[in-house]
Amino acid sequence: MIEAEFSTQQVLSLTGLTRRQLSYWRKSALVIPSQRTQGGHWRYTFIDLIALRTAKKLIDAGVSVQRIRKSLSSLTSFLPHCRAPLTELSLVATGDMILVLHGDSAFEALTGQEWIMPVAELAQAAAQCHKAEPPRQGQLFGIAPATIRYQEGNAA
Repeated sequence: MIEAEFSTQQVLSLTGLTRRQLSYWRKSALVIPSQRTQGGHWRYTFIDLIALRTAKKLIDAGVSVQRIRKSLSSLTSFLPHCRAPLTELSLVATGDMILVLHGDSAFEALTGQEWIMPVAELAQAAAQCHKAEPPRQGQLFGIAPATIRYQEGNAA
């Protein structure tokens, strides 16, 4: 892990953020730098860079800063062991929603509602219940493998 401290100018260069964005995110507590010099200058760690890039990717994907902030607050409530969700969790943006991939589950960051049902696991359990062989992926949703036949007489 990189233990260096990064100045504001270096952070701007590494993240693609503007000085105004960086300042707003710090003041609004979206991402607060880990360190401050005796002269009052903010210094960012490598972990801070990850948090900044994650927040930027979520915003670039269409999630608002307010939604990110509310989601982070909710996540620290749902997962009390998680102190820095932007760096500790796998987050996925879908429109203005943030999904969290954590362990074997996926849930919406703001509400905590589970989002994805493990269909393959359910299919295996159902097959075991009837002592049958679990279905293959194409059989799960009734999708037949596509076959393409080329006949010279039908060429356009």
